[in-house]
Amino acid sequence: MLKFFSASARVINSRHAIAECFQSAMGDRAAEADLVIIHASMGHSFEVLVDEARRLAPSARIVGASCCGVVGREGVSESMKDVAVMLVVGKDFAIGQIDGIYGSNSEEKCRGMALEVKREKPNVNMVYLMASGIDIANDGCIRGIESVFGPEVTIFGATSSDNMRGIVSRQSCDHSVYEHSAWMIGFADPTLSVLTSASHGFVAVGEPLVVTKSAGNRIIEFNDRPAWIEYTGRLGLPEDATCGDSIPIGALSEALSAADAASYGSPHILRVVTSKHADGGMDYPVTVEVGAELFLTVRDEKRIFEDLDRMVADLVSQCGDKEVVAVFHADCLARGRHLFNRILKEELVSRMQGPFMQGGEVPSWLGMYGFGEFARLNGRNAFHNYTTAIYVMVRSWA
Repeated sequence: MLKFFSASARVINSRHAIAECFQSAMGDRAAEADLVIIHASMGHSFEVLVDEARRLAPSARIVGASCCGVVGREGVSESMKDVAVMLVVGKDFAIGQIDGIYGSNSEEKCRGMALEVKREKPNVNMVYLMASGIDIANDGCIRGIESVFGPEVTIFGATSSDNMRGIVSRQSCDHSVYEHSAWMIGFADPTLSVLTSASHGFVAVGEPLVVTKSAGNRIIEFNDRPAWIEYTGRLGLPEDATCGDSIPIGALSEALSAADAASYGSPHILRVVTSKHADGGMDYPVTVEVGAELFLTVRDEKRIFEDLDRMVADLVSQCGDKEVVAVFHADCLARGRHLFNRILKEELVSRMQGPFMQGGEVPSWLGMYGFGEFARLNGRNAFHNYTTAIYVMVRSWA
């Protein structure tokens, strides 16, 4: 049976930051951890974080990812020196990891990773996935994992990020640190299940950008013009703008079916652009076909809060009388202070954590600000951007 312990800290020294988290999470029992999950801002040395985690929990498997801030039981922080951890005690899990994942091979790579996990734990019923946030086809990741475990296995997690520059993100597994890697944790505790949901609160506006040339997850042309030029022109940005300029204001959206829209609470799902190319092409986070119509969006502050409250209320209802043992959480970095400081992030976090409190305390909680989020949509595994995504692990003895 798996047990979860979390902590977060804002400490500039990477070694001290991990030590503080371990002490806060489990005290003198931290060496008993079998699994360590680390989320850390880009100001930290991932090599040092991993090394110190291994010293403190020498028998644990260790995985990690970079982010643009963390959310823990202690609240939210978005600095260059944030660290959050989830320590897990128990053996009902398996880890798979691959390197060199890109848009062209995402499905193949994730299939291989899932097979690695299934060989060790055939009875996995949920998968926590963390992948590079730059130039991968996240729908391919889902297809690859589902080809091994089937669509009934819930995939949740996120893609790693930097400080909103779209230049490089980090992933780590055991002793090594990578830039284009992915890892997954297959949980196989039969007493646990996970409830997932995501919401964004943005509204599509204007005429669509029509994809007139594409290759996999790369958009080469919009409206028969170089994609980046057409996209930045619509945003009122110069052609030499960076992804750091476009990410805060440039959420793209795809229309959903009526059934998916009713389940999601929005007629559109959002997409982020995290890399561009010298030829004017740009990477989309999922496979995109010629003829696709993509709309620019504007954020609706009122809807952001209303959609969050609706999502949390639904998750709490689904929990019923089951014990909440841990919450994993992925948030788009553009919903925090990096989007003009307009959202009261502390209020958002309070409204998502408060309803899950038990005995007056927030359960073990590991949250990060990343580039994208995996959560179910209308009963299917899906990839989202610009959302708050909450993953509630509950225990049932039935």
